[in-house]
Amino acid sequence: MNLHDDEVVDEPDETLIRVRYAETDKMGMVYHANYLIWFEIGRTEYCRARGFSYRDMEESENAFLVVAECYCRYKAPAYYDDVLMVRTSITELRRRSLRFGYEIFRQADGVVIAEGETGHVVTDGGGRVRSFRRDWLSYCSLPRTSLKTPAGACQRVKRRFESVGSWPVGSLAH
Repeated sequence: MNLHDDEVVDEPDETLIRVRYAETDKMGMVYHANYLIWFEIGRTEYCRARGFSYRDMEESENAFLVVAECYCRYKAPAYYDDVLMVRTSITELRRRSLRFGYEIFRQADGVVIAEGETGHVVTDGGGRVRSFRRDWLSYCSLPRTSLKTPAGACQRVKRRFESVGSWPVGSLAH
């Protein structure tokens, strides 16, 4: 399966999160581990916006996206009641793995709070590595089915790929 130049390969998804008091530490800043939870919310909403869910993969295909690695770079603190935007995109897509990229910024002033990545391997219920079905790969490259932000707020990134084996989408950092 080859993708053509005019196909949308990745369009970031944007999810709003309001910082809850329970997510802050004694200094009033967001506790560092919460960013990984927000990454998960971002990738879950990314999938939903394209018409599928983790539950669909698990129940109908016995396919699980196991987190194999994660990275988070903290750039500025976030505080209680801040409204944050989690921008999620796929930065690499392969037959047996994919990588999500994240950028979290404060909605009020646009300050980047954190950025990071998670790498995932597709496994079956027994933990054995398996491949994505071809149609699941295509779900990941579909445009969003609904927008949560004003038209044009998300950039479209187009790339040409030569094979299903390796689809490096590239960084979407601004």
